[in-house]
Amino acid sequence: MIQTTFTDRAVMAELVAKMLWEIKAVHFNAAQPYKFASGMASPVYIDCRKLLSFPRVRSTVMDFATSVVLREAGFEQFDCVAGGETAGIPFAALLADRLSLPMIYVRKQPKGHGRNAQIEGNMPEGSRVLVIEDLTTAGGSMFKFIDAVRAAGGVVDHGIALFYYGIFDEGALRFADGKVKLHYIATWRDVLAVAKAQKLFDEKTLSEVEAFLDAPLAWSGRNGGISSL
Repeated sequence: MIQTTFTDRAVMAELVAKMLWEIKAVHFNAAQPYKFASGMASPVYIDCRKLLSFPRVRSTVMDFATSVVLREAGFEQFDCVAGGETAGIPFAALLADRLSLPMIYVRKQPKGHGRNAQIEGNMPEGSRVLVIEDLTTAGGSMFKFIDAVRAAGGVVDHGIALFYYGIFDEGALRFADGKVKLHYIATWRDVLAVAKAQKLFDEKTLSEVEAFLDAPLAWSGRNGGISSL
């Protein structure tokens, strides 16, 4: 049975941002930027996996995710929920339980032995699948899972990320070209707004973070990272 509260969209975003700060899942460091696998330099880093270790936070975030899906996609739009290896798997289980739907998970690549499966679980041909990830930057990893589901006969029109970077034009274009509606709860703008309101960092750090969010690749290039994707 689905049980959820339809909280205001802006309130959900603010509360998730506050929770991420409270559990120390968010880090700002403009003086010593983080280096990502892509080569990008960034003054911000987030670890949404930490949500799993805090039951009250985890439960609230999943209630919000349920609310976002129901209000933006609908009540009878999916036949199952899919989580991508590895971070998406526990969140898919939690969301599927709330939506009273079956759950499957998608490997990054076929297993390589046995049935050589890439999708684990029961997904009949034509199943309408909601793909979930803990976070997405520009949608690259999510589309690896979406493409695998589609190749196996599933239909994917919607995806949800608990946290969306929301700063790369490439991301919006990828979802538009891939004909997938992306749903999410919070973005870096929400996290920055909480940091400013609560004065969590000095003005210089906050202004550097804002400069990165306004032009991430330009900021990266100025700070020892790549300047184009």
